[in-house]
Amino acid sequence: MNALDLNHHISEQYNTELEDLRNKVLAMGGLVEQQISDALEALENLDGELGENVVFTDHKVNAMEVKIDEQCSWIIARRQPTASDLRLLITIIKVITDLERIGDEAEKIGHMASMLSEMKGSTSYSQQDEIMYMGQEVRQMLHDTLDAFARLHSKDATRIAHRDEKVDRQYESILRKVMTYMMEDPRTITLNMNIIWVTRALERIGDHSKNICEYIIYMVEGRDVRHTNFVGLDGVTGREDS
Repeated sequence: MNALDLNHHISEQYNTELEDLRNKVLAMGGLVEQQISDALEALENLDGELGENVVFTDHKVNAMEVKIDEQCSWIIARRQPTASDLRLLITIIKVITDLERIGDEAEKIGHMASMLSEMKGSTSYSQQDEIMYMGQEVRQMLHDTLDAFARLHSKDATRIAHRDEKVDRQYESILRKVMTYMMEDPRTITLNMNIIWVTRALERIGDHSKNICEYIIYMVEGRDVRHTNFVGLDGVTGREDS
């Protein structure tokens, strides 16, 4: 059972305000998830136009962050929330910051896709399959994180957070191979530096998704598990096999 109940207030209007706020966070998350999907499609197909579209639409994510933050500030000033309500608002402020940063990383990938599409003779690039696999991993990680937020499910959040370890291993593996290609053929340095930046952006998306999972645990349980080897509700780490 979750410790957080958004419908316990005497004021129905207050309940509505909190639920509306949570729905706006999920809408922002959905937009960011679409950014990642579009950026990965642009990268896979070297579609410069789609890549630039990801860049140009990032302002929508930024605007949503500002609007949600303002609404949180208004509720704090007007309602003077305590206990679980205050945890919810603090969590939302932190979550939208990480979502905005994920959007920034997707924007970087879209820009790199556009650059790669313009490179002479570029029809594919080294480690393409591995990078696309890693991209789908972090996109799914964010999707599952948003689902855990929607359901206020801290146990799922714990399991999802530990998936970042797999993403980190994928990043390190791709980085080693790309560095080898650059040493073997210096002519590929420019291309492979772009690939490194793409892979780094994907790794950062995993980190931000993990952050959001930690905020969910704080919101539901009142435990701050940042910078700890936190455990799940059943006393296990929730780590998954790679």
